[in-house]
Amino acid sequence: MRYTRNTLIPEIGTAGQEKLRTAKVLVIGAGGLGSPVLAYLAAAGVGTLGIIDYDVVDVTNLQRQILHFTPNIGQLKTKSAQEKLQALNPEICIQTYTEKFTPENAETLIADYDFVIDCCDNYETKFLINDVCVRLQKAYSHGAILALQGEVMTYTPGTACYRCVFGEAPDENTVPLASQAGVLGAVAGVIGSIQAAECIKFITDVGTLLTNRLLVFDAKSMLFTTLKVKKKEGCC
Repeated sequence: MRYTRNTLIPEIGTAGQEKLRTAKVLVIGAGGLGSPVLAYLAAAGVGTLGIIDYDVVDVTNLQRQILHFTPNIGQLKTKSAQEKLQALNPEICIQTYTEKFTPENAETLIADYDFVIDCCDNYETKFLINDVCVRLQKAYSHGAILALQGEVMTYTPGTACYRCVFGEAPDENTVPLASQAGVLGAVAGVIGSIQAAECIKFITDVGTLLTNRLLVFDAKSMLFTTLKVKKKEGCC
């Protein structure tokens, strides 16, 4: 009964729901993007969710990181997120990793998962996620937000990757961070929801993914723009 509204969708059905039940998804970051991603994947019945985050909940997070509540201030985000998600859906398994995602542990953390979702907020980690997923041939969703804008793209083996589009990480202090330029909480909700949808589509083999495309959302004009991107020669 919990998943009736999923199984009523002809493209998903009970077979697709079973694929969700047996799937393992790793979410890197339990903040602004990770909150809607994790909530929707847990509600959808993804059988195993992995959460990587080493930060604690801060009062400034609450404006957009909707998995965390005021009483959670000072608590590890992994613990706070796990509590909410298990309350939402006690049928799923949640694995938490309260550690920084680094070149030393990245392959080990990713290896056992079917799909990876980039919900982090810094370029160093984004490029690391990309490079490890490309090396291990793991599909993943990239998401980023700043102020009133956001972007999403999906990588699957053989398609354009994050490095194909953006090349190298920008020099430190040349690009503003959310702590400097701000970010609208609802924009995180929009982009995170799209990432969750891409993950579900990948698992159930439904529809067309955002591969070789970068979807850009501008909340100010309420416009979605799709940019075609190409795999660079010698990349991926």
